[in-house]
Amino acid sequence: MSDNHKELDEATGVHTTGHEWDGIKELNNPLPKWWLYSFYACIVWGIGYMIAYPAWPLLDGYTKGMLGYSQRAVVMSEVALAKKAQSKFRDELAKTSIEKIKTKPELLRFAMAGGKAAFGDNCAPCHGRGAQGSKGYPNLNDDDWLWGGKITDIQYTIRHGIRAADEDTRSNDMPKFGVEELLEPAQINEAAEYVLSLSGKSKDAAAAAKGKVIFEEQCAACHGDNGQGLQEMGGPTLRDAIWLYGRSKADVVKSIETGRGGIMPAWATRLDEVTIKSLAVYVHSLGGGT
Repeated sequence: MSDNHKELDEATGVHTTGHEWDGIKELNNPLPKWWLYSFYACIVWGIGYMIAYPAWPLLDGYTKGMLGYSQRAVVMSEVALAKKAQSKFRDELAKTSIEKIKTKPELLRFAMAGGKAAFGDNCAPCHGRGAQGSKGYPNLNDDDWLWGGKITDIQYTIRHGIRAADEDTRSNDMPKFGVEELLEPAQINEAAEYVLSLSGKSKDAAAAAKGKVIFEEQCAACHGDNGQGLQEMGGPTLRDAIWLYGRSKADVVKSIETGRGGIMPAWATRLDEVTIKSLAVYVHSLGGGT
């Protein structure tokens, strides 16, 4: 707008900009110089920062900056310093057999702290922050251990996993009796009734009696003649109230039909031996066996 439209506002004594909206005229009040100087200083600082530090993403990376600063390098340096500070206990933990760690109070506290941290980072997503488990993921606080609750058993399971890509992994593949049509639906129903009867939950005695014959032929080899479970086969006991996939009739039927079969990673390829040992100590403290 031309200067002809600018005028002096009588009320404030400030010239207008020449802009007017619905009879309201805009005063020409410039920003305070301190504000402008601060704004310009910020622009200069921003340009300098982009030159000195990593800033702009590129197709194959990012601008490195003249100072060569790297947050990753800082973190790795801090990790190295932390490991150096812990080296005394880590070295002792590495050379101490896992059974003897509990006889050394300071080493035990170090292993427990490291194991708890490693559990939160690696195991909690499946087993829960409190190791309480969920459907399909074992509760580690009780005394029901499929592969044994001794500290050496737990260490082995952590190291090699369950049904993992490891030649020494734990494995107990249950047949898919329904999917592979090894049993008729009626037979599966009868077997489920018998399994439920082992913990006093069956509601069909006649079906359970027929299911006992099927159980003896198809299931006893892994679960034991009386459903007590066989640790060497990885067969869980069917006589208690602990059920990994649920204890309803529908849950048991589905387990027989599909064989279930969860997978746990072999942590030996992801964690160092000191961390695995610390994890075993921590998990064993939650509810392991002897």
